[in-house]
Amino acid sequence: MSWKYPLSDIDITESDLEALMEVARSKWFSLGPKTSELESSFAQYCGVKHALGVSSGTAALHLALMAMGVEPGDEVIVPSLTFAATSNVVLYCGATPVFVDILGPEDLNMDPNEVARHITPKTKGVILVHYGGYPVDMDGLESVLDREKHFIVEDAAHAPGATANGKKAGKRAGSLGDIGCFSLFANKNIAVGEGGLLTTDDPDIAETVRLLRCHGMSSQTWDRHSGRGFTYDIVNLGHNYRINEMESVLALGQLDRLDANNAKRKELTLRYWSNLEGLANIDILSLPFRDRPDGGSFHILPILLKDPEVRVPLLEHLKERGIQTSIHYRPVHLMSYYRESHGHQVGELPKTEDVAGREVTLPLHSLMSEADVDQICTAVKDFFA
Repeated sequence: MSWKYPLSDIDITESDLEALMEVARSKWFSLGPKTSELESSFAQYCGVKHALGVSSGTAALHLALMAMGVEPGDEVIVPSLTFAATSNVVLYCGATPVFVDILGPEDLNMDPNEVARHITPKTKGVILVHYGGYPVDMDGLESVLDREKHFIVEDAAHAPGATANGKKAGKRAGSLGDIGCFSLFANKNIAVGEGGLLTTDDPDIAETVRLLRCHGMSSQTWDRHSGRGFTYDIVNLGHNYRINEMESVLALGQLDRLDANNAKRKELTLRYWSNLEGLANIDILSLPFRDRPDGGSFHILPILLKDPEVRVPLLEHLKERGIQTSIHYRPVHLMSYYRESHGHQVGELPKTEDVAGREVTLPLHSLMSEADVDQICTAVKDFFA
């Protein structure tokens, strides 16, 4: 189906296409010099010492847990209002994901008090998710953790460029915990189709990830191609989690425009909030994060319906107008696999389950116009009229 108003779109310029052609002409497609350039630029952007390009945001999360030594018998605390990769990677390591509830309808991030309630002697750490690009309450989270025992991994897939409040005010996502994990999937603020990035200040973590993303090889193919060695050893059990040069060069171009594109996303978000204020005032819907107009990366535009029964009719109404929508998210703990294989049940996370039943995601991306937002909001208001 061709959407008049797609949920997301990708900012590709002529300079991006020319940069892709330069990579094609170089005939070096695997991890190489453009990846090194991206890693250096992204580390500087996030304010960390190390960034490593990987094949996906999921790969970044998996490598993060491997680097933190997660193993069978461990527990890792995660939100359920997220994409399944956040918890799946815990299972990849043979550990147990422990789901916690969110703060509530105004802030869809994990509740630090719920994290505190679920800490056990088996707790190894936390994977937080900056939902929608709005950073988690880092002060609250760190106050309930023993940072000598518990790691913090940021699932920052929604949040490149987002900045924290509190004690970490002004620090960017990816620099707020021990490791930051980013996705470059096609609907993200930096979108190349596939790919991911991992950030850290710890040189030992960086070196571990560097090995594990390339089969545990002591030297990489680009090193040998560049004359910095003739052979290699396998020094750890790794994975093929490498990013490639085409993805890296596209990410470089979008990184240059990230702040400007995030600023555009903010303008559009504020216009959505203004347009939908009337419906919020009469309690037809609510607008999460509306009290946080600063610091976000404004990845998605969630609204919460008062009546969950009208969600499907609203989605059908918007579809008829050519407006693509989505739901962020069905709770992971209630997905069939987690219910059937891990025994999770309805009622475990009441706030998450309530919000997930009422959430609708409207289109938001940097190529939209204010007129697009106005037309989408008119369609929403027409439905309720």
